[in-house]
Amino acid sequence: MKRLVSIQDISCIGKCSQTIALPIISAMGIETSIIPTAVLSAHTMFPGFTFCDLSDNIVSITEHWKTLDIHFDAILSGYLGNISHIDMLLDFYENFADADTITIADPVFADNGKIYAGFDEKYGEAVTRIAGKAEYIVPNITEAAFMAGLRYRSDYDMDYINEIFDRLVNAGAKNIIITSVIKNNENGIIAHFSDGSTFEYFKPDVKGTFHGTGDLFASTFAGALLRGFCAKDAAKIAVEYTSYTLNATVRNETHNWYGIDFEDTIPYLLQLTGRI
Repeated sequence: MKRLVSIQDISCIGKCSQTIALPIISAMGIETSIIPTAVLSAHTMFPGFTFCDLSDNIVSITEHWKTLDIHFDAILSGYLGNISHIDMLLDFYENFADADTITIADPVFADNGKIYAGFDEKYGEAVTRIAGKAEYIVPNITEAAFMAGLRYRSDYDMDYINEIFDRLVNAGAKNIIITSVIKNNENGIIAHFSDGSTFEYFKPDVKGTFHGTGDLFASTFAGALLRGFCAKDAAKIAVEYTSYTLNATVRNETHNWYGIDFEDTIPYLLQLTGRI
């Protein structure tokens, strides 16, 4: 069985980060270990959320794991919490990412043109360092712009996106998949791969604000890679599943604003990945 470690926060309320990654990747038949970077009472869209930094625990967990004969087929990172966690992630790469380990980084610090509570532009600059180390980065369009050192534009076009790609490649990024791109009333991804090829895949846009979609995409993409799908097919599966889950959430009249109803759609994920 393949093994992945997910390095991101635990939000006790709000479907995101580890509470999406663990069930989704496990359902895909992949052993999923976790390193929590922080514990939040609720995700950052809730006013008054509490934040417990687990930096000391990250160090002690890593030091313990160094004493074990353990190999990870993939390392997925998401919400880290502060700049020191970026250094810890890069140190984890040094110790646990060998030639056979797939590294996937979702920067998770901004959306809709705004930086999340608890972060600032300095964090956006610092997180770009991960781009030079991870095999795949999956920022949304806002995060990609900040990481590239550009002002976010809501009226972006392909020239703007290509400039983002150029700047991130110059920063060392290998495979870049930009999510939450709106084009012709559709929502999807535009990717630039290390071999110079590009790929895009879109589905009809679902209107509204939904939290956790980036985490769902990143988790599904990572799991599909470990199931043996190539990057383009893994990205396509992740878009299909995220779109399907968004539509299922909208149809559920009792759904909560703070998360998407992935619990009901896992069977479709298993169909997409050939598990059933």
